[in-house]
Amino acid sequence: MISLRRERSVIPGFGITFGFTSFFLCALVLLPLAALVMKGAGMDWQRFVAVVTDPRALASYRLSFGASLMAAAINIVFGFIVAWTLVRYRFPGRRFIDAMIDMPFALPTAVSGLALTAVFAGNGWIGQYLEPLGIKVAYAPLGITIALTLIGMPFVVRTVQPALEELPKDVEEAAATLGAGPAYTFFRVILPAVMPAILTGFTLAFARAVGEYGSITFIAGNIPMQTEITPLLIVIRLDEYDYAAAAAIGCVMLAISFAMLFAINLLQAWGRRRITGAGRR
Repeated sequence: MISLRRERSVIPGFGITFGFTSFFLCALVLLPLAALVMKGAGMDWQRFVAVVTDPRALASYRLSFGASLMAAAINIVFGFIVAWTLVRYRFPGRRFIDAMIDMPFALPTAVSGLALTAVFAGNGWIGQYLEPLGIKVAYAPLGITIALTLIGMPFVVRTVQPALEELPKDVEEAAATLGAGPAYTFFRVILPAVMPAILTGFTLAFARAVGEYGSITFIAGNIPMQTEITPLLIVIRLDEYDYAAAAAIGCVMLAISFAMLFAINLLQAWGRRRITGAGRR
């Protein structure tokens, strides 16, 4: 006979916790998003299409999502290298570097933008040597990508780092014993094992970059059709008291972000199923 007795738990039962979770998510996530959608839906369809397909808005979409994807992709490569170095090697100053990874979390984004502008401006520490070579960082899309890379790096490192710590070195040694070279071991043993963590870090870095505002406004220069990001365009519409247009652009940004994150999550779930299936064989 199957016992229906439930195990005791320190946290209150399912009904209370589920009810609180639902209320918390509705109050802080669903209601504001619903209000945004309703505000944008208050416009007539022709004006909505005209606002969201305005050339200035389309240019901001391309810059915001393009730079965010590029920054997240850069963070995958360099974030993995940083996480690997911190996990697999012991060297002087390791703890200091490990603490510096979290600096973008604590540093106000406006301060990050000011610091990057001071470094990469035409008269900055590095910019004064780059601009004579034809490489313009500040007040250019390249500067926006660098700023988004800075604020997204901790998400990738802190997501991949625990996965690497849980990966035993015995797996690499076994692969080497069986004759696998370093490249084969990395791409067929290590990378598949940490791929879900890498995709999670990519998702977090991308989502953080899409909504970034403070660190970009200083280094971007905010030139319409060139270095104007979508969050800044929304703020401009609010300053013009065109709340409906701001909500409409926000709805488009929400829809694109949701679609991309949904696709990335599907890819992440596929990767987990693939790794689980390979482990059972």
